[in-house]
Amino acid sequence: MDYAKVVMSIVDEVQQELLKMEDCEYKTFSSNLMPGVDFEKVIGIRIPKLRKYAKELVKREDIDDFLLTLPHKYHEENNIHAFILEQCRDFDKTIGMLNSFLPYVDNWSTCDSMKPKAFKSHKKELWPEIKKWIASEHAYTIRFGIEMLMSFYLDENFDEEQANLVCAIKSDEYYVNMMIAWYFATALAKQWDRIIPYIVEKRMTSWCHNKTIQKARESFRISKEQKEYLNKLKITK
Repeated sequence: MDYAKVVMSIVDEVQQELLKMEDCEYKTFSSNLMPGVDFEKVIGIRIPKLRKYAKELVKREDIDDFLLTLPHKYHEENNIHAFILEQCRDFDKTIGMLNSFLPYVDNWSTCDSMKPKAFKSHKKELWPEIKKWIASEHAYTIRFGIEMLMSFYLDENFDEEQANLVCAIKSDEYYVNMMIAWYFATALAKQWDRIIPYIVEKRMTSWCHNKTIQKARESFRISKEQKEYLNKLKITK
């Protein structure tokens, strides 16, 4: 069997099915939320529809052929790819597929769509991979690494080494800095006593510091007293 023909068969099929779901109004809306993503690469499909389609695709024996065909043509193909990766329960396979896919992730929507099920029971093995992602030069690989710390390591698995790693990131990328702030705001809600020193001692950049305070003060998980205290810690020029 000609492998190239098999690959093109499933890729063409996926693209055709996605184009049938096109919503022009939603395309404009979602494109406006993803600056830097080529408008022509966005079809315009709501996430619930994509997730439903991904659940159908993941059952196919030839789905790896789709996953191996990178880069994808459409933004929605990337999201489908992300949703399929989420379903994989084999840790090593998930890591391998992620490391192939992450360099092609070019927006926050796709990046934030991946919380692989395999990670829940492999946090010890995941930690070294997160450190590699955060050391990357690719903005959305860094963002993904921070998000994994926020998703899986802020409860009983929390360690200040993780917060130190995030705190040490210095980036000019807006979507990296937003994730840093999101991480610390969430960490304040879950690990207040261990995280508040990062704010009191102003260990982050001024932008991340103030954005963390803003996001924490918007949270329902932060008490009124904590919010008032944080407000006094803002860096003013």
